[in-house]
Amino acid sequence: MDYSIARRRMVEKQIRAKGITDPLVLDAMLQVPRHLFVEEAFWDQAYGDFPLPIGEKQTISQPFTVAAMTEALQLSGGERVLEIGTGSGYQTAILAQIVSKLYSLERLPDLARKARRILDSIGCAQVHIRVSDGTCGWEEAAPFDAIIVTAGAPSVPSDYLSQLSIGGRLVVPVGGRDKQVLRRVSRLGEQDYVEEELQDCRFVPLIGRFGWREGA
Repeated sequence: MDYSIARRRMVEKQIRAKGITDPLVLDAMLQVPRHLFVEEAFWDQAYGDFPLPIGEKQTISQPFTVAAMTEALQLSGGERVLEIGTGSGYQTAILAQIVSKLYSLERLPDLARKARRILDSIGCAQVHIRVSDGTCGWEEAAPFDAIIVTAGAPSVPSDYLSQLSIGGRLVVPVGGRDKQVLRRVSRLGEQDYVEEELQDCRFVPLIGRFGWREGA
């Protein structure tokens, strides 16, 4: 299978055709070999418009969702970004094509190790990964120009808001365990935030101190 052809087809039919126009996002989606982030048994499905399992009851999001969330961050290149939920590392790799510094938190050590290995193999050296409770953010590395959350939260953790730089954007799915609304929160001032609802979505639960309880 020619994966470069599969990527071009994915971008044209699943991403550009559905309204994603940001050239930085489109180029990143063309560059990153998505099949490397799933088990080899799923390589022939890696460029389909659907999520796939990655183990630990987690999934890699469908390509359009990754593109839409990345575009919603309104990146121009060179930003410092925090990602909550490294997962497979695919969303991480897409962001790494655009930003200068990327900090990613993952609560599951096995997923973090696997993602680190794949990211290193494709040259994503500017990515810092830490295993910890992602609902608390990464205070010592803050502030961030953008924060992206790849799991569904019951509400927006306050630490994300305080770790966002003025002028920064937070993109986070908020709602129940099985269905959420993707929100963008922009920080305009010290205590001034504007929130937008972007689209319905469905993510695995955000587990942690300021998220859902594991097994609840």
